[in-house]
Parts: sequence; C-alpha cells; structure tokens
Amino acid sequence: MLSVIQRVASARVEVHGETIGAIEQGLLVLVCAQAGDNAETAQRFLHKLLRLRIFEDDAGKMNRSVQSLDGQGQCGGLLLVSQFTLAADTRSGTRPGFTGAAEPVMARAWFEDLVLQARAQHPIVASGRFATDMQVHLVNDGPVTIPMNL
Repeated sequence: MLSVIQRVASARVEVHGETIGAIEQGLLVLVCAQAGDNAETAQRFLHKLLRLRIFEDDAGKMNRSVQSLDGQGQCGGLLLVSQFTLAADTRSGTRPGFTGAAEPVMARAWFEDLVLQARAQHPIVASGRFATDMQVHLVNDGPVTIPMNL
C-alpha cells in the first residue's frame, strides 16, 4: 500500500464541477492499493493514519493526531482519494509503468473497505470516487506532506 498524506487547512474533490467530498482542517490522503493488499492492510494503515502525530500542539511541536487537533478531542477530517499513479515506475524510459498497482477490481474493493473502516472509526470522513477523473483542491498546511507505505 502506497500513500501520500497531506496536512490541510481544507480540501475538496470535484467531479465534473460537482464537489463530491470536502473537509476543513485535517488530512488529504492519496492512496494506492498494491497486489497483496487486503482488509488487514487497510486496517493497519488506518490505525497508523488516525494516530499519526503531524499536527502542532501548543508548543508548536508535531504532537497531535487528526483525532485530537486541539488537545481536547476535537477531530479533523479525512479525505481519502484513490490514486493508482502513486505506483508509477519511472526507472526506464519516459513513460511511467503502473504494474505495481493492484488490479482495478481488487483495488476498488480495497479502497471501498478502507473508506468503510475509516467511517466506522472516525467521525469526519469524505472520499473521492474510484476510477474517476477528479480535480483535487487543497490548501496544504505547513506545508506538511508525508509518504507512508506499508
């Protein structure tokens, strides 16, 4: 599983000019399923994601997670977006290869399971639409952008 996590002041995903998912402060998470990923992989990823301490505390140190942005239990949002291009292999030639990404049927099931698990464990979850041309708008906070691979 490949991902890029961006701490955001706000983010939204549009399809044909219609907003299909939006959050205020929180995390925009671009995710790519790989062959062998399953519900357990999604659960491990989500467990780590929800506890990842990349929000500043009162001293300005990255000590807070999306589950406790203000230190008093206020949660931030999660915007999950499937992005198979994270698996791009650019080692040879000038056209990336994507053989590292999971097959679309498996990737869709994995992504949908990840979104369901996230909604069961976190109060503010939005998502993009699998295998759809989307426009992602964000205000990166920091900027803080972190790759995370399991």
